[in-house]
Amino acid sequence: MQIRIFALIVAICMSLFPVTSVAQTADAPDVSREATGGAQTLEDILARQRGEVVDNGFRSSDIGNPDSAAAMSDQLGTLGGASDPELWRALRFGTADIRASNNGPAATVLVQDGGMKWLLFREGPLTTYGGYLLIGTLVVLALFFLVRGRIRIDGEKTGRTVERFKAVERFGHWLLAGSFILLGVTGLVSLFGRKVMIPLFGHESFAVLAGASKWIHNNVSWAFMIALVMIFVMWVIHNLPDRTDISWILKGGGIFTKDHPPAKKFNAGQKLIFWSVIVLGASISVSGLALLFPFEINLFAATFEKLNSLGISSLLGLGELPTALAPHEEMQYSQLWHAIVSFVLMAIILAHIYIGSVGMEGAYDAMGSGQVEEQWAREHHALWVDEVKAKESATIKGATPAE
Repeated sequence: MQIRIFALIVAICMSLFPVTSVAQTADAPDVSREATGGAQTLEDILARQRGEVVDNGFRSSDIGNPDSAAAMSDQLGTLGGASDPELWRALRFGTADIRASNNGPAATVLVQDGGMKWLLFREGPLTTYGGYLLIGTLVVLALFFLVRGRIRIDGEKTGRTVERFKAVERFGHWLLAGSFILLGVTGLVSLFGRKVMIPLFGHESFAVLAGASKWIHNNVSWAFMIALVMIFVMWVIHNLPDRTDISWILKGGGIFTKDHPPAKKFNAGQKLIFWSVIVLGASISVSGLALLFPFEINLFAATFEKLNSLGISSLLGLGELPTALAPHEEMQYSQLWHAIVSFVLMAIILAHIYIGSVGMEGAYDAMGSGQVEEQWAREHHALWVDEVKAKESATIKGATPAE
């Protein structure tokens, strides 16, 4: 399941700029430029901002002519046959004779126009569908609670407890959970602030909130990455797939019935959560590092090159993806990828929070005190309880009585 989710994210992110252009490929109406002497008009500018296709042929070749340059001793001789507007057009369309002092990707690109496409996608599909995803997840969970109710402990409680998680495990979990909640909230402030918070609180109040959110987001990210490594090291051995997961999935984990399939320390549902957190969390971390250290980590040019060579981009209907990206374009892609994956992970974590709190009786104790009711453990993790009891018996038998 997580593989399909990840593939869907890849398809969405790889297609985000083409989608923006395809959705708005209606050619701009013919514009008369007689009033501007052949220069671009306000209609041209507005059409580009709307993402419409604008034929730039009327100005892309109007970059001056070195052969017509005046002699150095003549007036305007130092312009080399090109006026200032002509020079800027040459820079804009990548035809200027430029030498760069470094060999970085697209080092000679001085003007790139991906910013408007990035802004249109960020303020359009990203915020719209991302918001729908989170709200829709909350609605589905609320409806499920109304229909199913809280999953109760079916058998009689024993009054005995079993240690579910040690202190270090709970610390790693809460460090990851707390940092992710802070990152999610501050990220949403950054994304939705202009549309939602400025109209409600004004520019000055939002400026303070946005500054604080940025500081928290940048610094708490390190706690998230440390916690991600911690839980991977501690729990990866318990989250490897096994045959019991098939039975658990076929029976729906006992969520819809009282037939609780046997499971080890982590059932199939928890394993899906674990690997979603690891894979998506790692992706968020890498793209976050690219944003924390701009122009140092370039992810997408190399990724696009691999997708092109493997034919994946064509298979997804994306055509030939660009492989020479200016540093600012890398940042734009990284920011959108960071947000898309974060939205998906937030929706998954909302479901995890629900089942670990109000959704299931006794579930919170696992990460609260670390001790769970033995009957709860037998109903949801019978195989794990058998392993624990077997170890306890072996310990008691192997103990040497004091003399």
